[in-house]
This record gives sequence, structure tokens and C-alpha cells, in this order.
Amino acid sequence: MAATRLIPMHLQKGRSVGQCLKDRTDYAKNDLKTENGEFVSSYECNPDTVDLEFELTKNQYEINTGRGLKDKDVIAYQIRQSFKPGEIAPEEANRIGYETAMRWTKGKHAFIVATHVDKAHIHNHIVYNSTTLDATHKYQNFFLSSFALRRLSDMICLEHGMSVIPEKKPDQWQKRTTYPRKHSKRDDIRGVIDWIFENKKPKDMDEFLRFMVEHGFEIKRGKYISVKAEGQKNHLRLRSLGNGYTDDDIAKRIAGELVVDTGASKVSDYVSDSVALSDSEKKLDLVFDIQNIIAKQKGPGYERWAKVHNVKAISKTLLYLSEHGLKDFDDLSAKATEARDRFSYISSRQKEIETRMAEIKSLRQHFFNYSKSQDVFVQYKASGYSKEFFETHRDVLLLRNAAKEAFKKVDGKLPSVKALDEEFQELLQEKKELYAEYKPAKERMQELLMAKQYVERFLNLQEMRDYFAVIAPEPLLRENHQYSY
Repeated sequence: MAATRLIPMHLQKGRSVGQCLKDRTDYAKNDLKTENGEFVSSYECNPDTVDLEFELTKNQYEINTGRGLKDKDVIAYQIRQSFKPGEIAPEEANRIGYETAMRWTKGKHAFIVATHVDKAHIHNHIVYNSTTLDATHKYQNFFLSSFALRRLSDMICLEHGMSVIPEKKPDQWQKRTTYPRKHSKRDDIRGVIDWIFENKKPKDMDEFLRFMVEHGFEIKRGKYISVKAEGQKNHLRLRSLGNGYTDDDIAKRIAGELVVDTGASKVSDYVSDSVALSDSEKKLDLVFDIQNIIAKQKGPGYERWAKVHNVKAISKTLLYLSEHGLKDFDDLSAKATEARDRFSYISSRQKEIETRMAEIKSLRQHFFNYSKSQDVFVQYKASGYSKEFFETHRDVLLLRNAAKEAFKKVDGKLPSVKALDEEFQELLQEKKELYAEYKPAKERMQELLMAKQYVERFLNLQEMRDYFAVIAPEPLLRENHQYSY
């Protein structure tokens, strides 16, 4: 999956719009980077004159709206889209970039897509005009636009059968995900620390720090231990070196409680220079399994397979699984069941609360009617339960009788009006809390159940295809054969 960024391009002080646009587009179209322009495509503009066409649209916008450009105004946007080395050909990368730009701009902005092949990682530079084609509006950058763009790019990559980079929590975010890792000062420090443990085997923290000093490091001890090598401007905390090199991890390595793979930083060129991935982070079985199945379908049979199963649907499912860290089918099933049970509880509990609140309202009304009828009943009793008196005060006395019957149905001691009011307020508060949770719980349940359904359908379909491919590949896997599920 591609690593994607959205970069606003501003008008530079002292430079014209044309100059700024030309600088940016010329870099994107660089012949040395795009195989002499072979991997440059465009929409509603000519790559050779893209800067002039962008500028003309902006001039027309000023005529139409009366609003001109000011210093530091955004004149264009750039999307950088980088792919995992060896995973994609330049032609396909350019097509994916074009599709990304078209779906992102909805065809309202002219753009060019330049695919650079001069580095190990193939990457796109997508430059689109901030002004719409009809010169009436400008693109409005919005909150979390980068996240939305990355999600769109991920979706398109999945639809094309490319790999998934599992979503990281904020504390697991890496400085780089795609670009080859550069050697840094932290690498040097980690290398020295590994050498000390391998050759010197320090007995305690003081001895470890003494060995660091012998290697030319300046040590600063406080809440956290910091080191500074010769030529460094500032001290670096050990905790900034990543797993295996923090203060606590150093202490554990000294005590023999922790063993660090000193070659871990060389295992992958795509891991951050400060954060190492755990085994669980490297593995996303369900997503990878499905992706591998899809990847195998590329070729003559892929279109036939796509007719049977919706590629976009399974791609959305893969993205959902990746974003929510659902690593296997059992985990997905458990989450779906949990979400369904939670929503069922919320729904049933809401009904219980509404029923009880109605009962409380009715009981409070009976209390009121009973109290209101007390004087009339005393007179009725004094009249010797006269039929004439009863008929005169029938409504009041009937309400009193209804109240008494309602009181008899109450289990246990008859509650006071105050107690009923308190219970009513508690139920009302619980109802509000459940109401706030109802919609998110319903959406979560629907998302998980739908994901589970799509995965089940997909895996069952694949099992069927694999089975028939073995026992009867010719008659059952013909072009016109379709499976139902």
C-alpha cells in the first residue's frame, strides 16, 4: 500500500504565480526521473504547458470573482504517493496515481501525474490546480484531509491487489514507512551499545556508562540517562533509541532478562530508525491471506473472478480489518458477536427503561388520584356508602378504586412518591447515556457483521474454486461458469 501525503504549494514572496508553478511542475516532470516523460499523464491540461494553463485558470478566476492572489496563498496541491519497492511497475503506479487524483478531485481540477523511477521506491508526484476547471471555486483544504487522502489511496491500492501496511496507533507511528532507512547518529549509538554488551558484558549500570565514556560519549544522568557523542549538538536520551535501548531495557540487558537482536535494524529497510516492530505488529494474517489470494487471481482468470465477487467490497473490508487491528477470523467473529450482543443489550434495555418509566408515570398518577379523592371518600363513608352519593361523585371514586387496584399489584412495600421520582430521574439519565451509544453501537455492529459476511463469502468462494480446480479444472472453471453464494 502506498504512503501518501498532501502538500499545499504556496505563492512565494517576490515571485510570480507562473514562476512558482513552473518550478513545482518542472521538478515533477523531470526527464531523468520519469524516463524522458514516459511516465507522465495529465487530466484537462497538457504536461508541457501545465504551468501556463494553471495560471490562465487563475486569471479567469480573478475576473469571475474579483479575488486575486495574495502572498502565501495556495496555488496548487501536491500528492506524494510512494510504493513498496519491487511491488509495482511504473505504468501501474501511474494509473493508480491518476485514479487517486481523479477520485480525490472528483474531476473538478486539472492535474498531472508524474511517476518517478529514479529511486528504489517508485513514487508519484501528483500536482493539481487549486482553482477549479470552471474558474469559479478554489479547493478548500479541510481538517484531517491527509487522513482522508491516505484512506482513499489505501482503498485504491487494495482494489488493485497491492499490499497492506497495518494501521499504527499514535505511539507506534513511524517516521518512515516506505523510504529506505538512512544511517543516523542513533544508529551509531545503538551500535556502540550493542558492541559493549557483546564484548564487555557490563555488570551494572555504572560500569555500562563507564564503557560509554571510554567510547567518547558525554553522559548526563537525571530522571532519564542522556548521551552525547563527539560532534553532536545536544544530548540524546537513551529512551529515544527505541526498544532494547531505553533505561529500563539497558538494566534488563545487564541483568540478562532481555536479549536484543542486534541485526533487527537491518532486517527491513522500511522500519523507522527509532521504532522496531514486534512480531504481532509484523503479522496481520487475515488481511495478508486474503490479499495473497487476490494477488494470485491477477492474470487471465482475474476478471472472471471479479465478476463473482465484488473487488471494491472486499477491499473496503480489508481496509476496515487493517484499521481496526483484526488479525484473524476468530478475532473478527468474536468482535462481531460482542458488537451484536452489545447492541442487543442497548436495544432491550432501552425498552425496559421506557416500560418502567411508563409504569412510574402511571403509578404517580394513581397516587395523585388517590390523594385527590380522600375528602370525597370520607364524605362517601359518612353517607353510609350511599348509592346516590356514589353516582354524584362516580368519576372521583372510580379513580380511587383504580388506584387501590394498582397499589395491590406492586410487589413488596409501596414506594413513596419521592422514591418514584428518584428512580425516574435515574432511568432518564441511563436512557440518555444509552441513546448516545445507540447509533455508534449499531454502526459498529453493522460494520463488523458486514466485514464478517464478506470474509466468509470470500473464503468460502476461494475454497470452492481451489477444490474444483483440483478435481475438475476444465469443465467447472470455464469462462461462463458462475458460483452463487
